Amino acid sequence: MPCPAGGAASKPGLAGSVMRKNPTNDDVLSTREAAEQLGVALRTVQLWVESGVLPAWKTAGGHRRISRIAVERLIGERRAALSGDTQPAPLAPGGEARLRVMVVEDEPELLRLFMMVIAGWDLPIDVTPASDGFEALLRMGQQCPDLLVTDLNMPGMDGFKMIQSLRGVGPAYDDMEIVVVTALSEADIAQRGGLPAQVRVFHKPVPFDELEALVRDRVAALASVA
Repeated sequence: MPCPAGGAASKPGLAGSVMRKNPTNDDVLSTREAAEQLGVALRTVQLWVESGVLPAWKTAGGHRRISRIAVERLIGERRAALSGDTQPAPLAPGGEARLRVMVVEDEPELLRLFMMVIAGWDLPIDVTPASDGFEALLRMGQQCPDLLVTDLNMPGMDGFKMIQSLRGVGPAYDDMEIVVVTALSEADIAQRGGLPAQVRVFHKPVPFDELEALVRDRVAALASVA
């Protein structure tokens, strides 16, 4: 199931800002024109620019401009997602449907622990790791997970911005379950704008038993419709 999020290859160092630059040609787009070509909301493009997913600069008048080449590259990466197409879950050699899981965690040791523990469950799962929201969005462009497990407090694009960028983008993302695993308290989360009601929140240290139960339920549900 392709996912309508992510972006063209760009550096996370652009996060939260845009550069002032005089374009050398007219091959540039406004944020509204980019949104129309990408088939997403204007706010989605603005978020991608602010987070560095789409490189942009400001004109002397303060208007953002985006390279047409960057937009076309992003369209190519997201073509299936923007069309609303879905892909069946991959099958194991024996014909068993496999659950796609993405784990987003900026602490390398904890990310490795996630990978080792999940591998030990011996379930038909394909796990994709990502170290922040920016990398996660790029990887989603290649294959959208059935289950997204993410931290919130991360450098670059944090979990709040990543989840926000996925909201209202399109129907292809609606079936993806999002689980947050965070050291932030409920009050901290609320102070930073909160999360969508359907997002399940676990608190660190990671409750692997509860996470395993959730994953097993998803695997069983997937097998029942395969």
